[in-house]
Amino acid sequence: MPGFGDIVQKAFYLGVGLASYAGEKAGGKLAELRSQVQKLADEMVAKGEMSTEEARRFVEDMMKQAQQPQASGENAEKTPPSEPRRIEILEEDEELTVKEASTDNNVDELRQQVLELQDELKRLQRD
Repeated sequence: MPGFGDIVQKAFYLGVGLASYAGEKAGGKLAELRSQVQKLADEMVAKGEMSTEEARRFVEDMMKQAQQPQASGENAEKTPPSEPRRIEILEEDEELTVKEASTDNNVDELRQQVLELQDELKRLQRD
């Protein structure tokens, strides 16, 4: 019958082995994540959506976020976002009431606006 010391030693070795295995797996996942983030950043630089300096900061920020432990819901809401929130400003004269939109003249205008916006969207997608 094995002694108490042998059981403790085996339990210790088991713990060290599990920690080592988990560390290797985490390192592999981080390396895989870094390569995927770098590939995404390179694609965005190639498309001209961000500069090389922005891409470098983007990769660093993503790796920092991946290495940080998951925060609770309350703490996650209190942290400021990494980039400013986008705000769309509408002019008052751009808004139409339901009564105005129901007239034939306004319906035709709205259809024309939709067609113009669709054409502009197609043009932007080609560029």
